[in-house]
This record gives sequence, structure tokens and C-alpha cells, in this order.
Amino acid sequence: MSEKIKSTKHLTLVSLVLMIFTSVYGFNNIPRSFYKMGYAAIPWYILSGITFFIPFAFMMAEFGAAFKNEKGGIYSWMAKSVGAKFAFIGTFMWYSSYVIWMVNVASTVWIPISNAIFGTDTTKTWGLLGLTGPKFLGILGICWIIFVTFISTKGLDKIKKVTSLGGSAVALLNIVLFIGAILVFIGNHGHLAQPISGISSFIDSPNPKFVGNVLQSFAFVVFAIFAYGGIEVVGGLVDETENAEKNFPKGVVISAVVISIGYSLGIFLVGIFTNWSSVMNDKSVNLANAGYVVMANLGYSLGNAFGASQATSVAMGHGVARFVGLSMFLALSGAFFTLMFSPLKQLIEGTPAKLWPGKMAEMKNGMPQKAMWVQAAIVCIMIFLVSVVGGDSMKKFIEILVSMTNVAMTLPYMFISFAFLPFKKNKAIVKPFEIFKTDRSALIWTVVVMFTVGFANFFSIIQPALEGDLPTTIWSVAGPIFFTAVAWSMYNSYEKNYFNKSL
Repeated sequence: MSEKIKSTKHLTLVSLVLMIFTSVYGFNNIPRSFYKMGYAAIPWYILSGITFFIPFAFMMAEFGAAFKNEKGGIYSWMAKSVGAKFAFIGTFMWYSSYVIWMVNVASTVWIPISNAIFGTDTTKTWGLLGLTGPKFLGILGICWIIFVTFISTKGLDKIKKVTSLGGSAVALLNIVLFIGAILVFIGNHGHLAQPISGISSFIDSPNPKFVGNVLQSFAFVVFAIFAYGGIEVVGGLVDETENAEKNFPKGVVISAVVISIGYSLGIFLVGIFTNWSSVMNDKSVNLANAGYVVMANLGYSLGNAFGASQATSVAMGHGVARFVGLSMFLALSGAFFTLMFSPLKQLIEGTPAKLWPGKMAEMKNGMPQKAMWVQAAIVCIMIFLVSVVGGDSMKKFIEILVSMTNVAMTLPYMFISFAFLPFKKNKAIVKPFEIFKTDRSALIWTVVVMFTVGFANFFSIIQPALEGDLPTTIWSVAGPIFFTAVAWSMYNSYEKNYFNKSL
């Protein structure tokens, strides 16, 4: 991305909006949100856009403009604003969120493969040597991690084409969803599969888990924040934007509106051809395969709306599911090969080399190879533990993985936003670009962002335990607590062995 940005010299307003959109917008968030809350997910996306996405993106913009020459990314931002220890723990937690993402995706990447081959999710029936369901997928996930790590340490030139192809295919999915839903709407003479009965349809979820359950609704905010994730990259685009003082805030606001509308419209479009009770309220549907179920239903509904036979409609459903499966597998594979080294490399290069034990910080062929294998071992151990704890219930296994990922990837935003206040108060830091003109406005919006993220994570973590689902709560916090403890221990050792001796 950075090479493309530099070659264009200046981003126009339109280019900036497109870049933010492609960095943040994720197709799979739409069917997952519909699966969890139906139309009632829409207001939460709008609220999260106002209380999190826009102000947080503005903070990233100010950080990025002030520290545009720093190589350490968010570590440098927090170190120069708060302190090195705080920065290392916050950055290590940010890095750990990608480790937990790997645990999630390595175990679920087989679902798009199943859809690509069979046109439906058959993974719950997979097994070998007595291992079935989550346990078998866990073993496959461990094999996948070892394979990707081995290839990644050798170089990524051959992977770039897969990444590009997958990204294009997923972008096409949004077009297929939009056009397909409109055609179904026309074919069904304006009839909605998920009917709207007044304002209550956008407040009350059709999901029985959410009916009368305020905690579940509050916990859903983490989903919305997760869907807006990736805006950290925005900070590096300020000095590349044409007439930044005027165009950058305008671009962020436009992007936030477009992305919020995109998610909201997407959820509504799913309701055109998907009835929640008849399609989503099935034991075989879970958060990992919801996207494939929805898109397969789109193919089926298209055939049905225009008078195709039952067999033809089913075949159309399987065809769309295969396309979705192949697209998502290519996209996830490309992301995996990149994320296997990129966050780790940024963490190691941005922090003092002596922080890392042994030869962990050593680079070979531009890759932290030893650190990557340590990372692989940790991910494999976590996959093994979670797949065993997940038991034989595929749905519960997936829910634990998704909950772990959502919490881990949103908590670091609290560290970054907290650092914004001392950053604003430190007048020694040159700030060439400011959106929050006063300390008071910076304080207000920092509190709003931190409250939104903290509030959402609190309910996301405690809600399962209050309903008797202690494993999900434990695993939601286990990863962040473990990695925070590791970071704290590493930095204390660094202070004891090197920093204090140099004073």
C-alpha cells in the first residue's frame, strides 16, 4: 500500500476515501451482523460510527501528521506521548490481537474451502482417527500455521498474486450482493423475505438470544467496533493527502458515512432475500459460515424469484456458495501470509532490539524468522487448547474464537486513544495538523472513544458468564491477559538488565 501511496505523491479526496474504505470495510461483517441481530444491527453501526470511528480516525490523523518520520508506528506515537513501557505493552497487545486472529482463522479457513468444493459447509462432518468437529479443525489449523510460517520465512513474492486476486474477488461479492438483492426484490414484486413492521424491526432482534436481553445488545457494539477496525492506517496518510487540512477531515467523515451506510444497506439487502427464522435459525448456522449461508440463499432466492425449478434454484445457491468460498479462501490466504510476518516485524523493528530475548530480533532475508517460529508455536498451542475446550459443539467453538478475536482486536484502541491526551498536552511535540483545536475537545472525544470501546468490551466479556457460559468469558480475556503479562515481564527484564545500567 505504502509504495502505491508514495508513487502518487498526493491523494485526492476521492482517492483518500477509497483507501480508507478498502482498509476498513469487510464484507463478512454484514451477514454476521444479520445473523446476530437482523435489522436491529443497523442503529448500532451508526452509533459506533459517531462515537468511535470518526473521532478515533481524527486522532490517528493527528498522530500520523506529528510523527510522520517515525518508523515505529503506534509504538513511537505512544512512547513519545506517554512512555516506553506503556507503549510497549499497548503495542504488544495490538500485536497479540493478530496472533488471536490467526487462532480464529486457522481453525475456520476450512469453511470457505468446504463451500468452494461442495457448495455448502460440511466441516462439522469432517473427521480422522476418531477426531471430529472442532478437534479435527484444530489439528488442520495447526498444520496450516506450520505451512504458512514455512512459506512466509522463504519470501512472499509468489503470494502477492493470491492476495490481489482474493481482494478483487471479495470486492466483487459486494456487487453481487447489491445487484442480486435488487433483482430478488424486483422478482418478488417488492416483497421482503424479512418483513419490516415499523420501528420495532430496527430495535428488536429476531434472534431469540437478543429478545429482552440488553446485555447481548450492548455486547454487539464490539462487533460494530471490530467492523470499523483497520483505521490505524489512516494516520500515515495525512502528509500524502492533497490540501490535508481541508480534505483529510472531510475524507474521514465521508468515509465514515459511506462505510456506515454500506454496512447498514448491506444488512438491509440481506433481509430482502433472507428470512431470519427460516434460514438463520438453524443449528448448522454459525458465525463462521453465516456469510456462505446468506450468499447461497441469495443464489437460491434469485432462481426462485424468476420461476426456476427447485433443482435449478438449489444449483444456483451452491454455485454462489462456491464462488464465495473460493473468494474468501483466496482473501484469507493472502491476509494470512501477510499477517504472519507484518505485525511481528513492525513490533520488533519499532522497539529496542535488547527487549527481545536471545536472537528473537534477528532479521534474515528481511524476516524475523526465529520470532516467526516462536509465534507459530504459541498459535498452535492456543489452537490446541481452544479446540479441546470447545468440545464437540461446532457453534460454541466458533463463538469462542470470534469472541476472543473481537475483544483482542478492539482493546488496543483504548491504549492508543488514552495516549492522545498527553500527546495533545505536550506542547514540545510539533503538530502540523490538528482537528481537535482545544484540550477540552480532545478530552471530551477521548472519553467518548474510550467509554465506547470499554463499555462494549465489558459487556461482551461478562455477558456469556452471566448466562452460564463461563468458557467464552474466560477465553475472551485469557489472550489479552496472557500477552499483557508477557509484555510487562519482557519490559521489566529490559529495564533491569539494560536500561537501569545505562543511567
